[in-house]
Amino acid sequence: MLIRKVTVIQILLNTISKQPRAFKTFIACFIDIAFCAFSVWISYYLRLGDFVALTDRGLNTFLFSIIISLPIFIFFGIYKAIFRYSGLYTIFLVSKVISIYGLIYASIILVLGVNGIPRTIGLIQPLVFGIFIGSWRILTRFLLLKFDDKSIRNNNISNVLVYGAGKAGRQLVRALQESREILIKGFLDDDLNKRGCFIDGKKIYSLKDLNSLIREGGINLILLAMPSISIIRRSKIVKNLSNYRIAVRTIPSISDLAKGKSLITDFLELNVDDLLGRIQVEPNGKLMKKNILGKTIMVTGAGGSIGSELCRQIVRYEPTKILLVELSEYALYLIHSELDHINKKNFEVVPLIASVQDKRRIKEIISIWNPATIFHAAAYKHVPIVEHNLVEGLKNNLFGTFDIAKLALENGVPNFVFISTDKAVRPTNFMGATKRLAEISLQAFNDKQILEKNFKTKFSIVRFGNVLDSSGSVIPKFRDQIRNGGPVTLTHNDITRYFMTITEAAQLVIQSGAMSEGGDVFVLDMGEPIKIYDLAKRMIELSGKSIKNSRNMQGNIEIKITGLRPGEKLYEELLLSESPIKTNHPKIFRLNEPFIKFEDLNKEIDDLKKLAKYNNLEIIVEKLKILVNEYSPNSNIIDHTYTKG
Repeated sequence: MLIRKVTVIQILLNTISKQPRAFKTFIACFIDIAFCAFSVWISYYLRLGDFVALTDRGLNTFLFSIIISLPIFIFFGIYKAIFRYSGLYTIFLVSKVISIYGLIYASIILVLGVNGIPRTIGLIQPLVFGIFIGSWRILTRFLLLKFDDKSIRNNNISNVLVYGAGKAGRQLVRALQESREILIKGFLDDDLNKRGCFIDGKKIYSLKDLNSLIREGGINLILLAMPSISIIRRSKIVKNLSNYRIAVRTIPSISDLAKGKSLITDFLELNVDDLLGRIQVEPNGKLMKKNILGKTIMVTGAGGSIGSELCRQIVRYEPTKILLVELSEYALYLIHSELDHINKKNFEVVPLIASVQDKRRIKEIISIWNPATIFHAAAYKHVPIVEHNLVEGLKNNLFGTFDIAKLALENGVPNFVFISTDKAVRPTNFMGATKRLAEISLQAFNDKQILEKNFKTKFSIVRFGNVLDSSGSVIPKFRDQIRNGGPVTLTHNDITRYFMTITEAAQLVIQSGAMSEGGDVFVLDMGEPIKIYDLAKRMIELSGKSIKNSRNMQGNIEIKITGLRPGEKLYEELLLSESPIKTNHPKIFRLNEPFIKFEDLNKEIDDLKKLAKYNNLEIIVEKLKILVNEYSPNSNIIDHTYTKG
């Protein structure tokens, strides 16, 4: 019987809601008139203790009420409100309209007096009428939302707790009042003094209540609404929440909200900083400006993960020009469009399609624009891809770096900063070996300048581990796999990596280059290495899922071990030599690394170029083992053209 009543109400509401606006206004006006009559009837009962028929003394009272109230209601636009979206403003409007009505009505009935109408009716009737007018509107809004067709059909409503009962949390709750997909059940807050209190009718809970709320209240999502707290506190909160099987999202940062880049209702995946708890050091403004302000800057690989972030950081410190050197037309288009959009100082942004392997083209670019600093980020970095394309990896990572460094020296470019990798340390893969030999090349060029006492270019090398959310990073891959229901694929249970954010890496690269004295090998403080299995597990748990394994066959997401790929190491390192030397920056260290004299290296590079022409990979690999003493490949040659040739 109850289900039938609910269905009748739902059908009735949906039928009315689909009618023209004029019809709905007529219905609202008719209901107000009916409640006006009812309020007069109730008022007489409250005054006399007896019901008075409207055909008797109550008729004049009713007519006076209608004549006064309807024009006021129409004038103040009370019939223009859309009930489905009426909220506090509608309640305020009704209160204002009834107050004005009551003042006029009471003035006539109570002060002037009307024959046959008790004076106290002038006070009682407006109060009763106001209660009815407000109540039926609130009830209608509640029923419309409750029995909305979309809400009935939507089985994916999220029962949400907002973590943070501060200003951002309150704004978020108010912004989501009309949401069909999100139902706010309350707040979570660390302040125990707030526990049990209410904000906008939503109760504030502590973290201790979360288990029971998930179990009994069906909570399946937590929204972090604390955009201004410290990274340390934020990381601690995320770590605590990871103990519960519940999805966690966050709202944008204060700066993004203030600049209009995001809305408070733009829910984001947890930042990688939240997952790792890594604390960044604010960049040193003097170091950031030193090689950029008022100068022409060239970035190779400008459309890549590191290259594009370097560009974003560089434009903040007002160069005269920035040369975007990129082989991929699409990647170049994206970064050029982005920089044009954020370029407030109207400096020149020059998009240049070029390969670092094209010596003539690079020479042309350098000679025309005479850059003050070259950030060389162009490289083939994906280990398995390079293993399948050894000669191309050699040409791009080694020959390209050697040639562009030589051109920088010949053209007197003051600063040359090379972005290296932790895979260059005791490499087990071809990519790492080519990057290490590229490092040695820059050290050799610097040694050549020392011998010739002709210092034109400060060469510096910046070595660091994995950057998060870059192309090929595990974070976006894991997110996609979790979103698609798994499995999350991992090459080995014990694989461990160093991580930092792209922004932090780019800032530290720029600051390292500014501290260069020539021939420096800088290494960035990457913090503690992270076990990738633990990272995958944490991401699954914070998405509200559980891990499916032999101990929990009812879990949602399986972690599948696929086996180490060719050239892949379990553990990466950052140091060849011991005892890194401290610099003026707490996150940047200087190393003393072995290298080869320029004359010897130059000859070896020429030999490698000749071998590359004929795809003599076995000899190339053996030669690299000699030039990079620590290179020890952990797989056979699997280059596609070599094995198929």
